Amino acid sequence: MVWIRRISVACCLVVIAFMLKSCAVSFKFNGTSIDYTKIKTISIADFPNKATLVYPPVAIQLNEALQDIYRKQTRLEILDRNGDLEVEGEITGYTLQPLSIRSDAYAAETRLTLTVRVRFTNNKNPEEDFEQSFSAFQNFESSKMLTDVQDELITVMIDEIVDQIYNKTVANW
Repeated sequence: MVWIRRISVACCLVVIAFMLKSCAVSFKFNGTSIDYTKIKTISIADFPNKATLVYPPVAIQLNEALQDIYRKQTRLEILDRNGDLEVEGEITGYTLQPLSIRSDAYAAETRLTLTVRVRFTNNKNPEEDFEQSFSAFQNFESSKMLTDVQDELITVMIDEIVDQIYNKTVANW
C-alpha cells in the first residue's frame, strides 16, 4: 500500500515537472532611463553603407528600424538634426564567412555578418557620449544562394543591432 502511494506521488511530480517545463515566460525589457524634463528630442542621421560588400536595402531598412524603435518606445520627437540626443554612423561591414567545412572541403554553412558603427551624442549629458560598433550575424546553409535568404537574414540582424543601439543609448543597462 505504501509503495502505491509513493508511485502515485512520483507520477504526480513527473507530470508537474513536464507541465512547468512546457510553460515559458518571456520578458522584454524596453524601458528607458530618459529624463523627459531635460531630453525631448532625438536626431537620427541616415547611416550610409560604407561596407566593402554593399546590398542597398540594408541602409534603408536600418534607417527605418532605428527611427521606428525610438518612435514606438519613447516619447522623443524625432528631428532631422540637432536633437538633444544624436545618433549617427555608418554600415561598416557586410561579410560572408564559410563555416563548418565538410569532408569535401566545401562549407556546409555560411555566416552573414552585419556591422554598424554608431556615434551617440547626448547634448544634455556629454558623459554618456560614445562611439561603438554593433554587429549581428546569421548562419545559413551553403547550399542556398545568398540572394534567396539575405532579406530574411537582414531583417533579423537589423532588429538585433537596433535593439543593441537602443539599449546602449537610452536604456542604460
